[in-house]
Order: sequence, then structure tokens, then C-alpha cells
Amino acid sequence: MSYKDSKPLTDDLKAVYTTVNEPSALDVLDSFAEKWDAKYPKISKSWRENWAGLSTYFKYPQEVRRLIYTTDTIESFNRQLRSYKIQTRFPHGRQLLKTLYLAMKDIAKKWTSRCQDWSIIHAQLSVYFAGRMPD
Repeated sequence: MSYKDSKPLTDDLKAVYTTVNEPSALDVLDSFAEKWDAKYPKISKSWRENWAGLSTYFKYPQEVRRLIYTTDTIESFNRQLRSYKIQTRFPHGRQLLKTLYLAMKDIAKKWTSRCQDWSIIHAQLSVYFAGRMPD
């Protein structure tokens, strides 16, 4: 896939999971398929085959859904983890795990801000996952 195609394609796909509800998402997925299936037929096919699992996402409020589909935090964490000069050879897997654990602890110390609308998201998650969310 060329870069020229990737931005419009990902924007059209993002429109599927950022819609207000599941019926709207299916309509947008149909539009996506009409536009892109000639060139990339596997994308919409995969979404339809996995729709039962993907559509559970729509039961959550918009703020929680945004937290689910946003990968910025994960990408930032991975970028910071890669910046650590971790040796590539370890005689034992435990040593690698300990090194990664210490790097993760160090990275976590630097995180000072919460995600946008965290208090709202936390309250909503507390309702959906009663008894499993820390205060």
C-alpha cells in the first residue's frame, strides 16, 4: 500500500469506529467497502467476519471508546522502551524480564498527566466493571 493511499484509507476506516452507534458504523463500513473493496477487498471482509467481537465496542460511551481506539499511549510507551539500551543477549529469560520490568518502572515515573476526560472515563468504567476498578 502506498503512502498516498494509506491516509485516505485509514481516515475512511476510522470513520467506521468513531461513529455514534453500531447501525451507523455498519452503514459507514458499507460506504468504505464500496470505495475500497476493488483495491483492498480483505479489509472490509475481515471487519465483517469479526463484527460480533468488534461491535461490542459500541456498548461503551464515546469517551471510553476513544480511549480504546487511541494507540498514542501505547506507541509512546513502546518508543520509550526502545530508547533503553537493553542488551540483546541474556543467558536466562528471567534476566530479560527483570531488565524490561525495571525499564517499565522508570518509564512509568515520567508519566505525570492523565488522559483527557479521565474522571468521566473512570466513573463510566466503574459502572461497567463494578467491583473491578480501583478507586
